[in-house]
Amino acid sequence: MKGISSKTKSISTVLKKAPFPSLSPDINANASSSCSLVGEFTKYCYERDLPRAMRALDSMQALGVSADPVSYCQLIKCCLDRRSIDCGKRIHSHILSFSYLPQTFLLNTLLNMYVKLNLLGDARDLFDQMPQKNVVSWTTMISAYSSSNLTHSKALHLLLLMLRDGVRPNMFTFSSVLRACHSLSNLRQLHSAIIKVGFDSDVFVRSALIDIYSKWGDLQNALAVFSEMPTQDLVVWNSIIAAFAQNSDGDGAFNLFKKMKQSGFFADQATLTSILRACTGLALLELGRQIHVHVLKYDRDLILNNALLDMYCKCGSLEDANSVFNRMSEKDVISWSSMIAGLAQNGYSRQALKLFESMKVSGIKPNYITIVGVLFACSHAGLVKDGWYYFRSMKELFGIDPGREHYGCMVDLLGRAGKLDEAVGLISEMGCEADAVTWRTLLAGCKVHRNVDLAIHAAKEVLRLDAQDAGTYVLLSNIYANTRRWNDVVETRRMMKDRGIRKEPGCSWIEIEKQIHAFILGDSSHPQMNDINMQLKHLIERLSGAGYVADTNFVLQDLEGEQREDSLQYHSEKLALVFGLMKLSREQTIRIRKNLRICGDCHLFAKLVTKVERRIVVIRDPIRYHHFSDGVCSCGDYW
Repeated sequence: MKGISSKTKSISTVLKKAPFPSLSPDINANASSSCSLVGEFTKYCYERDLPRAMRALDSMQALGVSADPVSYCQLIKCCLDRRSIDCGKRIHSHILSFSYLPQTFLLNTLLNMYVKLNLLGDARDLFDQMPQKNVVSWTTMISAYSSSNLTHSKALHLLLLMLRDGVRPNMFTFSSVLRACHSLSNLRQLHSAIIKVGFDSDVFVRSALIDIYSKWGDLQNALAVFSEMPTQDLVVWNSIIAAFAQNSDGDGAFNLFKKMKQSGFFADQATLTSILRACTGLALLELGRQIHVHVLKYDRDLILNNALLDMYCKCGSLEDANSVFNRMSEKDVISWSSMIAGLAQNGYSRQALKLFESMKVSGIKPNYITIVGVLFACSHAGLVKDGWYYFRSMKELFGIDPGREHYGCMVDLLGRAGKLDEAVGLISEMGCEADAVTWRTLLAGCKVHRNVDLAIHAAKEVLRLDAQDAGTYVLLSNIYANTRRWNDVVETRRMMKDRGIRKEPGCSWIEIEKQIHAFILGDSSHPQMNDINMQLKHLIERLSGAGYVADTNFVLQDLEGEQREDSLQYHSEKLALVFGLMKLSREQTIRIRKNLRICGDCHLFAKLVTKVERRIVVIRDPIRYHHFSDGVCSCGDYW
């Protein structure tokens, strides 16, 4: 054992000796002082006075006397609280220096200390030397291995050894080892074993099963585990709601939340955090505001406040987000990073960088995600000089090595700014191979600046890494369309058809009185579609008087004249915007969520609508938010 084995005897060696050493006359003469010393040691242990307890321990070591196991346990826990590795190892050395075998519960306390201090090598050395291991010993090591992605296989192997040793796992063993499952088939095998030993009804095991099925995206089995329980408690309800929220099934999360309330359970912090995550995924701002009312009673809960802040940022309500952020009595790196990213995504890049400077002054150290948000802010405002500064200095200033996401932001920044050669050069500098996302980002820059040759190269790289990526075919097709290379458009579309790849249709959603209305290009199933189309035509006539002319550069088919303009008229965000004008009062902001990036024609259309109709419009696409007001967009027409 590191730092111990050279100075102390192993437990197996101790076993070969007599249970107690014979007392010499000198020791008998000092019995009274020894008892006094042990008494002082015990007192310091229970008082958690680590310095005095360690000095007493050294005196006891010199006299060859020991204390009771419970006192040692108290001292070990004190070392753990103080994160004192050196003191912990000295106690371990002292315990093993006597000729009697320490009790199992004392060795388990030492084992737990090594695990909690992340000294898995020392923990495993001690574990292997233990002559007797109970369920706590095995579970401690299994839990330690399960917590690290690098040691998952060791956790599963240890469970097999535990069973062969005749030790019956308990609920904590199974809850821990479930985290080590590295595949769905592996998880199902372990689930079967849990059923065989009768722990499938335990609430902790059930919650762990739901969490792990959720991690692998198997909501059907997660729901089956939940439904099979004869009775549910709040822990299990929270697990199943979180499972749906984390897998972007907001509707499922809300339905379960309603059932939970109907069953007589009240939401706690964990429930509210999951529901806020569901609101975030669906961009349901009004529902999020209702949940905010329930959050107020947990006003000092940092995790919950961070979830609330993230929800407002990602629902495009910067006013609410700023209010939450400024009111928070405690902020961590997640709070600052969420607000920085929120400002950047909503078009307020310079405010995001200003907030980053305030974060540094506050003493909170930026992390990997923080710098991604900072570079995102630079890329969406064309701040090339600032972007290069933060990218080149992140390692020196904050000790953060650039990762794929940072390189991706820089490629995006350079691509948007038209510095495509620099973007290609940066990709070649990456310490790891560029992934499909990086090449797709470059491809988007090529589309903006109509660099067809480089676009073709980038597209080939994407398809080499992800041959089924529909977005790449569409982007390449759009580039050909913008340069009037219609034969190439046809060929690209033919390739998609031959390979069974379908373009995702443009879809927009708008929330009206707690109901979500969806609009899809070419779909006339909405019950009020005739009225919407009529109102859209009238609106286009009014906008034409304000200078609106359909930008046919965004038509992706070889059409002529009025046909080209008609195809633009029915883009899903236009339909959703008109429906919002019809149904929402003038005081209400029209908020639209879109699955594809907004095109230039729809962007111009939305700007003119806000000017002519005196309305505020917010459109969220997969990349960012566009806040339209009085004919201006927060993105500054740079997206």
